[in-house]
Amino acid sequence: MILKNEAKIAGYTDKPEDLFTYFVDKIRKNCSVILCMSPVGDNLRVKARKFPGLVNATSINYFHSWPEDALFNVATNFLANIELPEDMPELNANICQNMADTHMSISEANRRFRVQVKRFNYTTPKSFLELIEFYKNLLNKNRSAIQAQIDIYANGLDIIAKTSAQVGDLRVELEKIMIEVEAKTKSTNLLIEEVSRESAIAATEQQVANVEQEKVSILVNSANKIKADAEEKFLAAKPKLEAAEQALER
Repeated sequence: MILKNEAKIAGYTDKPEDLFTYFVDKIRKNCSVILCMSPVGDNLRVKARKFPGLVNATSINYFHSWPEDALFNVATNFLANIELPEDMPELNANICQNMADTHMSISEANRRFRVQVKRFNYTTPKSFLELIEFYKNLLNKNRSAIQAQIDIYANGLDIIAKTSAQVGDLRVELEKIMIEVEAKTKSTNLLIEEVSRESAIAATEQQVANVEQEKVSILVNSANKIKADAEEKFLAAKPKLEAAEQALER
């Protein structure tokens, strides 16, 4: 409805084809298309050859390389949120200046390359933004790796501290055990000495007993011999004794 009223005010009829024509004309008057293309590669050259209107019916603005101050300011803006050591306030500015110098040196290398080889090699602002992003990603990656190593070392130190504490407790307990072992060793040595003395006494008494046993054995052997002789004499005298007893009976 709004478009129809505007079309009538502009002198168009309310026919659909006239309304569409008014719509297209309004878009042409109020709509502008900004097409940004990089000179790197063949895209711009090929598209300009295929679509001449890109060159003939447009206003072309060439954006030249950023100056050193602009590079420094852009790097400063993108690296503003990077956490750096507080005791080195100049570090951020040095990093940004190094990035600007690096980008400018590449532009100078491209100029020498064009003079020597007669070929173009472009370094665009996007390359500088990619350099900043690469630095941020590399910084985060290295910080993560370093933090992982710090965590590993911290865990190792905690384990060492706990182990040292346990070793200290074991050392105290071992000292107590060694005192008990020393006391038991002394009592055992005293017992061994007493047993040794008793053994010596027993050995002496055993020697005496062996001598007495030998004497007893000699006496037993003599008694057995006397007994045997007595039995032999008794057996020899027994018939005579029996004959005498028979004679008395008569």
